[in-house]
Amino acid sequence: MQGKTRPPATAGEAIARMDQYVALGIVGQQEVAQLLGLNVTDLTCLGHILGAGDTPLAAGDLAGLLDLTTGAVTGVLNRLERAGYARRVPDPADRRRVRVVADPTAAARVVAVYQPMYDRLAVLFADYTPDEIAVIADWFGRAAVEIRAHCAQVRSGELTAGEA
Repeated sequence: MQGKTRPPATAGEAIARMDQYVALGIVGQQEVAQLLGLNVTDLTCLGHILGAGDTPLAAGDLAGLLDLTTGAVTGVLNRLERAGYARRVPDPADRRRVRVVADPTAAARVVAVYQPMYDRLAVLFADYTPDEIAVIADWFGRAAVEIRAHCAQVRSGELTAGEA
């Protein structure tokens, strides 16, 4: 497969497009959360639970992924359990710990909401060569590391909004 010719773009143009994509993602997450009867934090947590697949995450793992306290994660998990999306199960290796698993029926509802978007994105990816997809995947992975670092700076108080 040969990649298509693409119009040139500067890093600034790429960042502007990324900003648009992220903004749409935020709005989309809010709409999906509302459709599923969740808030965005709970939906994000559920996404991590679903993404863990056959290796259920511990509550502490979720706290790290969401950058929440374990107490806050307890509240999220309580809400997800009440809504029927997830449940806690004992960790077979350490009975003092719990793991979190998604309810299969609820997981199917979440997948049904996201699948049309994933199908659309699959069509887009079909326009790219495997090497181009590798670059895109690499960029997103590396960008996620940088965004986490920036969020840590914001949370630490190291950055300020400045004066208007």
